[in-house]
Amino acid sequence: MAGQKMRFGAFIAPFHPLNENPTLALERDIELVQLMDKLGYDEAWIGEHHSAGYELIASPELFIATVAERTRNIKLGTGVSSLPYHHPLMLADRINQLDHITRGRVMLGVGPGSLPSDAFMMGITVAKQRDMMDEALDVIVPLLRGEKVTAKTDWFELKDAQLQMTPWSRPSVEIAVASQVSPTGATAAGRHGLGLLSIGATSAGGFNALSSNWAICEDTAKDNGKTIDRSQWRLVGPVHIAEDTGKGARERALRPRTVALLFPRSRGAAARADRRFRPGGCADRFRHGRDRHTGRRHCADRTPAAAVGRLWLLHAARA
Repeated sequence: MAGQKMRFGAFIAPFHPLNENPTLALERDIELVQLMDKLGYDEAWIGEHHSAGYELIASPELFIATVAERTRNIKLGTGVSSLPYHHPLMLADRINQLDHITRGRVMLGVGPGSLPSDAFMMGITVAKQRDMMDEALDVIVPLLRGEKVTAKTDWFELKDAQLQMTPWSRPSVEIAVASQVSPTGATAAGRHGLGLLSIGATSAGGFNALSSNWAICEDTAKDNGKTIDRSQWRLVGPVHIAEDTGKGARERALRPRTVALLFPRSRGAAARADRRFRPGGCADRFRHGRDRHTGRRHCADRTPAAAVGRLWLLHAARA
């Protein structure tokens, strides 16, 4: 008997050089998802960012609505919606509408937000973002199941709130929580019985944390009377595929210029708040596919055969 099918997808931030036409860059992202659909990919997860100009998509919901009309089978997820940036009722309502428009092809990925410069522009304290994510998730989950919710926090209030349409997907749109090395994402996913998006699964720290984070997710789910399944667990990692590793290295050698262009275009204190793209920052550390501090590969240059081998290694790690 055949075993469980391995699913394939892409996590599309996306990343674009600042000297590139943004209109054409967005169109290329749309065309990429169309091609993925034709090739039989299962999923595409679309990011949300609002500053720095490198990751251009501000509304994954708008992007998903567009590509849903141009694709047939591929599932489309927010990768991820930054919960502190949205009133939870409004976000749940938009996702529920997409659930109907796409006939169940939409997925909701959630996280606290990754760019401090995004939070700065909205006056959000970075240290509070994870708590805000948890508070929002506590009400979004029942809302998307069609339940009525009353809740009050220091940044939103709901009074007998309920979505005006019952969900197309039953019992709910699929929801997944972003997780890296820290167990906070795994804890949130387990508390609600949700899926897990392990971002950075191919980095040394991320790979080593896979088993412990999934164990935390399972234990938390059990403590809260929830059940989770490994089929809800996605592993995310960057890889550059070329005919041979030498060609891959030559192609990737052009990428440092795009990182170097990023910081000078950012503005004011918002730019200072986000130091990831300064020379010596984490984006600069990994720009050649290898962490200059540890020597470990983060985004490997691989031939197709080597990429398949790596995928099986990740598949075994999550089995």
